[in-house]
Amino acid sequence: MLPLEPTDELAKPAFTDAALCATWIGQLQLTNLNLAQGTLRKQLDELNRYALNEGERFQILEILRDTVAMVQSNFAKKLTGKKLPLADEEFTLLIALSNLWQGMLNGYLRCLQSQRTAEAAVLCQRSLLYGGLQIADFLNAGCEPSANLWQQLHGLYAHVEKLGVQLAPVRDELHLPGLPTNCRTLYVRTLLMHRARLLGLTRTQWHIAERWLGQWGDALSVEPSCSVSTQDAPPLAVDLAGTQGLLPIQQARQASSMRFLALVPLSKLIRVKTILLQQGQTPQQAELGNDIALKDCIDLLGKLHACWCENRKEYLVDAPRASNSLSMCIGLGQIYAHLAGKPFTPLKDTSKSMQDAQRQIETFGRVLDNTGKHALKELGFVPEEWLIEEDSLMRGRLLRLHTTGERLAPNQLISVFPPESTHYKLGIIDFVRATQRGQLYIGVHYLPARPQAIIARGNADNDMLQSGSTPALLLPALERLRIPSSLVLLRDWFSPGRKLEINLPDKSKQNVTLGFSVEKGIDCERVSFKPA
Repeated sequence: MLPLEPTDELAKPAFTDAALCATWIGQLQLTNLNLAQGTLRKQLDELNRYALNEGERFQILEILRDTVAMVQSNFAKKLTGKKLPLADEEFTLLIALSNLWQGMLNGYLRCLQSQRTAEAAVLCQRSLLYGGLQIADFLNAGCEPSANLWQQLHGLYAHVEKLGVQLAPVRDELHLPGLPTNCRTLYVRTLLMHRARLLGLTRTQWHIAERWLGQWGDALSVEPSCSVSTQDAPPLAVDLAGTQGLLPIQQARQASSMRFLALVPLSKLIRVKTILLQQGQTPQQAELGNDIALKDCIDLLGKLHACWCENRKEYLVDAPRASNSLSMCIGLGQIYAHLAGKPFTPLKDTSKSMQDAQRQIETFGRVLDNTGKHALKELGFVPEEWLIEEDSLMRGRLLRLHTTGERLAPNQLISVFPPESTHYKLGIIDFVRATQRGQLYIGVHYLPARPQAIIARGNADNDMLQSGSTPALLLPALERLRIPSSLVLLRDWFSPGRKLEINLPDKSKQNVTLGFSVEKGIDCERVSFKPA
């Protein structure tokens, strides 16, 4: 079993029995989330250092579970939508989340030390649950779990196997209401959800997939050996002595710590569910819940099946290899500069031009020629280099070559182009993940047509809109695909019916009326328009 620090006579928890714990919980101030989370961590640490009857300890932990879950759920929202890599203070929040789960896990491990076999299944289930929640919080924050978290989870499951309680049914009305579960299901669910981390699932899709796996425990297995057939879903491997999640079967080594997930039953189950939906059953009739539309349900099942049950090339994140590269510009201002060959200058803003010239003289000893890639690099408009995993017409998956660069978030505007080329593609980031090595991995969908750098100008009739001039992008119409032209503007420039003047690349001008929002990003908005 995992080692624990010895108990300490100096430990002074605020409660030492279930009754005192219930009273203490009732008096805990929850209005200050940071204080409540820190207080719970401190008291759990004190309790775990305190010598206590294991039955009493178990009762205290069960009383704490509801409050800990509520505080952690709200605390985790502080990391929702944060750009990656996380800033130092944000990573500190993530570690605080992990530490409180660790406090709960250590408490149940203390109980397991007593070797009370009657409660072993429950104690193991709770321990695996909190180990899995640590990994889940890292994944939800877009970060790769550490090697220590994997070692802990695998060590827990190895102890579960040693006790022989991996299939013992356990009720957990807090985290799996109405469903009996077992340690094997919890362990496999954590492994499979980690493997799905690079699919770009929304938060809702993520929770739905977790729930499905909780229901599909009979189709999940962990065995010391496996058979491989070219006609069936290939098994996946996991090393209980290792520091990572699931591995393709080709990477399994000869060792007693290797375990294998036979995925043929899961593959058949997903395919049957998909067929039932395609034949007209509703997701609820197919026992998939009622919180997802039919088409979205079929699409999600297809994504999960491809990730878990089909042969595929491993992601660059998991299997580094030689790859071609792309240059990337991030944000509308930088994209405009590279497309136009010069930075954006507000129309008729001669003062800014003079300030820029003075700054260039101070920095470079001369006024730069504001055109061309060389000049842009001198001015700080340096594209980043990214490795290509997939770069199709409509979608791409890319891995940043270096560990430094801008922080990124979903729904952020980017443009990519081959080095020494002007073939630009405009895209919106779908998801971002940070690797253990500090690189970023993104999925992106590309916008139709090749972008053109333009300048938009307009007056504002309310305080919510910007006025003057702004860099913008024009996406020309694709007549054969019946895709009309559109504009990409900064977020605070769009309002339905607003009239703008746009300065086109050929120096001509056009008056336009904005229509509706086609797609919103965190820093920009793609909108329809028509000639005024």
